Amino acid sequence: MMDGRGLRLGYFLVLCLVPFLRHAVAIRFVMDRGECFSHNIDYEGDTVHVSFVVIKADTPWHYSEDGVDLVVKDPNGNQLHDSRAKVSDKFEFMVQKRGVHRFCFTNKSPYHETVDFDVHVGHFSYFDQHAKDEHFGPLFEQMRKLDEDLYNIQFEQHWLTAQTDRQAILNENMSKRAIHKALLESAALIAASAVQVYLLRRLFERKLGASRV
Repeated sequence: MMDGRGLRLGYFLVLCLVPFLRHAVAIRFVMDRGECFSHNIDYEGDTVHVSFVVIKADTPWHYSEDGVDLVVKDPNGNQLHDSRAKVSDKFEFMVQKRGVHRFCFTNKSPYHETVDFDVHVGHFSYFDQHAKDEHFGPLFEQMRKLDEDLYNIQFEQHWLTAQTDRQAILNENMSKRAIHKALLESAALIAASAVQVYLLRRLFERKLGASRV
């Protein structure tokens, strides 16, 4: 059984961890010509981490490095970031104006593209006005570093997973194309052999007919 002191300590740790929680958005969607997403950011000075990967096209026969465009704008409509013709990208920016930020994708290829999109907002509340004990400062600093490390691992894992999914789909499509190419080449070889046999038989038949005459 946990005594009262341990229970209070547990509540204290939970309350300490609450300010470190991060807003996160991770989606995978199919895009035709364009798609826009909005994300509200409550605090100026927060760091926004963004990544996207073009996973696949809607046809296994299509493969290109055309990529997609991504434009990020703040609540006033000012452009914060611009990625052009990329199959994957990862970047971050600092929030200068709190409010709704827009993330707009543009697809210039004639095919539907499946895109993996990830947004994380890093926010850390400072406790200088609340902490009275001189030992709280180092404790919160260590908790902040731990939270940042865990977040970086999660963000990188999502990025690598999306990249792995894209490569797996590309490899599968290349294998399908190789199999179809081999089948077509085999069919062409068989057809050429059949034509050669037919021509040789006609040639021999003509020679035999001529010799009889």
